[in-house]
Amino acid sequence: MKIVFVGPTVPDAHERAGAAFAVRPPAMQGDILRAVRAGATIIGLVDGNFEHVAPVWHKEILFALSQGVRVFGAASMGALRAAECAPFGMVGIGEIYRRYAAGELADDSDVALLHAPAELGHAPLTVPLVNVHATLARLRHAGAITAADTARIEAAAGGIFYKRRTWAAIVAEADLRADRDRGALVARLQQEMVDQKRADALALFDAVRAQPDERRDERPSWAFNSTSMWKVLLNQPET
Repeated sequence: MKIVFVGPTVPDAHERAGAAFAVRPPAMQGDILRAVRAGATIIGLVDGNFEHVAPVWHKEILFALSQGVRVFGAASMGALRAAECAPFGMVGIGEIYRRYAAGELADDSDVALLHAPAELGHAPLTVPLVNVHATLARLRHAGAITAADTARIEAAAGGIFYKRRTWAAIVAEADLRADRDRGALVARLQQEMVDQKRADALALFDAVRAQPDERRDERPSWAFNSTSMWKVLLNQPET
């Protein structure tokens, strides 16, 4: 059984997945453990909950790997955990993962965004910083924005809390020339936004599809350490 945890990064994930893998909501602590217990062979981690619940624990990823489950991460929480767990065999995919692994990104807020609840399809309501970077890079490469304005907009975006980081808020905060048409700039940024998170997540979908639906016979070279805290999670009743 193949399982991918995804929400606002790919709101249409169910349609994209088809019969290739099961789609689960953004993961929180214990979800990967439950997936392993349920018989998962491949796990893809894209989105994760973190604000009001405990986030996905590295230990449960290591447990999955120790059981021969292939674990992939990309785009959001998945990219963070993949950068942290790559030495143990978790596979990171995409540009955002590459940037975390290279140390170009470090803060989890770089991928955070405000989104609608599951009942409304997890629709994203704000812009994650990684998409701001990707969008400005495209416009800069095309000669549509100056290096100075790029730096000013990135600085403004980095100073805005993720729950209110919209293109309008970013441009309003940016230290741009007084005669700059901010309305036209907002429209341009919205129209040409690069959704790097979605692109990376779709690459993870492809990787999960391509994997055989079976666990690895070969176990990792490292030994999983069943600590007292791990046993607390392991012994929690199923809900």
